[in-house]
Amino acid sequence: MSTAASMTIEELIEEFDDLSDWADQCEVLIDMGRELPNMPPELKTEETKVHGCQSNVWMVASISDDECRTIELTADSDAMIVRGLLTVIIMVYSGRTAQEINDTDIKAIFSRLGLDRHLSTARKNGLGGMVNRVQTIAKETLA
Repeated sequence: MSTAASMTIEELIEEFDDLSDWADQCEVLIDMGRELPNMPPELKTEETKVHGCQSNVWMVASISDDECRTIELTADSDAMIVRGLLTVIIMVYSGRTAQEINDTDIKAIFSRLGLDRHLSTARKNGLGGMVNRVQTIAKETLA
């Protein structure tokens, strides 16, 4: 397996396709979560907290000053599998423009990864909350 930092979402989909079952895929997510850099404690505030998640999740965005207005995400959680899911979100969205984020069919990506089938309802709701946070940031950037 490549490290999460060097892997593209397409490579992750291929890796998930090659794995035999959800337990193996879940292990990959947990490994990816271990690689996610820790967020500095001063960024873990009530304002950066993603609500609707079963675990504690924090997410911040920095937006470039150039005309592209690229969005870079920093995120963290106290749950390892959620850290893996955050890594997937960062793979898909971070380094993209607000328009690219709006144009991304994240549900199709999650479906290809099997996350729509294998995550518990509570985890799906939390994942939805994380995606909503990114999409809100993108919409505010476009406004």
